[in-house]
Parts: sequence; structure tokens; C-alpha cells
Amino acid sequence: MTESLKIEQQDRVWTFTLARAHKRNALDDELVQALTEGVDQAHARGADMLVFQGQGTNFCAGFDFTGFDQASHGDLLLRFVRIEQLLQKIDASSALTVGLAQGKNFGAGVDLLVACKHRVCSQDASFRMPGLKFGLVLGTRRLAHLIGAANTRTVQQSAQTLNAQRALALGLVNELKDPSDWLGVIQEQGQQAQALAPEARAALYRVLHRSDEQADLAELVQSAAASGLKQRIAHYRASQ
Repeated sequence: MTESLKIEQQDRVWTFTLARAHKRNALDDELVQALTEGVDQAHARGADMLVFQGQGTNFCAGFDFTGFDQASHGDLLLRFVRIEQLLQKIDASSALTVGLAQGKNFGAGVDLLVACKHRVCSQDASFRMPGLKFGLVLGTRRLAHLIGAANTRTVQQSAQTLNAQRALALGLVNELKDPSDWLGVIQEQGQQAQALAPEARAALYRVLHRSDEQADLAELVQSAAASGLKQRIAHYRASQ
């Protein structure tokens, strides 16, 4: 297992800690692969709950653009596809998924939180999804199911930053809690996860789950495959 991800298991609760604090826990190839494999292992071993959190001052700064100018267009496309596949795996999990976010969070990092069934953030947390600024459609439908189409349109058209209170009001997060209280959140949600037999919980989540995976993946691929992706990314980054 990579040093960029720490995994703890206790009483059928798996905690995944993004451990790239020096990069604000941005998602590089290695971390995405480790998360994908870890989630698969948790599912195979009958986990009741998956918890996602980040080391340091941030939960996740999204896609790691380090060295993107040396990457081929195809490499970038594949990286985005693998992130979407990870998000779909979490979104469709038969386990209760819990996201704990602090600090500034961007793009795919916000999508990672949105993919969780129960979402908690600290008072200092903020969220920004700038992907459409460089023409990338990632996680938009999941966000719309969560906060509504009109709110999603407003948030993503301007790539506005949401503070914790606004995120709570919109329903992007369920609770505001200080990180010192997150252990209590995990314990409470663990009890919720075990309130039903695993088969019953899985059936509940399956019935409630939206089966938009293929459409979401198609939208992502179409947007990322359009010509000039690297130039669009470079232009966006230069404007920030």
C-alpha cells in the first residue's frame, strides 16, 4: 500500500486517510489507485462503513496537476476516467460512506465528498468546483441530485466558492462539526450503519441509488476528449 493513503480497520469500519498533506491531498495516479483498491478490499470483506478524511489542513485539493504539461492528452483523459470510476464505486457502495472535510477543497476533492452518503465539514471548510472553467464535466449530475439542478447551475457556472454555512444550507454537507468531534460522528454513523442487516442495508442503498454511471462517464469522456484540453487547463491555471 502506498504511503499516500492510510487505511485503518476496526469493527467493520474502514477509515481511509488521504496522506499527501504536502500536496493538500490532491489526487495523483497513485492515490486514486490506492483508494480504488482499498474500497474494493473493504467491499470484499463486508465493511459496514467507509470513512474518508484528509491529513493536514485540507480534505482534498482535487486533481493533482503536477507535471500535466508533460502528460499526453490520452494520459490526462485516462486519469480523469479513473477518478470518475472511483467516485462511482463510492457512490454505489453498499456500505455507509462518510466524508469528513476541512480547509479548502476543490474539484474532484469536492466530488469525493459529494459521493459519500453522510458528509461533515469543519467551520473553516470551503468548496469550489472549477472543472467547467476548462471544459471538464465531472460529478455534475451527482451534485445536482444532492443540491438541485438550479443550485448546481449557479455554483458551477461561476465556479463560486461555498463556505461551510452555505454548503450546509444547500445540503452539500449534512453537519458542521469541529474535527475534535469527528470521532463521535464516526461512532454515531457506525451505529447507523449497523442498524440494519448488511443485506437489508445494501438493498436500501441499491433502491435509492441513481443509475447514471454510464451517462456520467460518457459526459466526462466527451468533455475531456475535446481538442485542446491541455491548453484549456493551462489557460485556467494562468488565470487563477
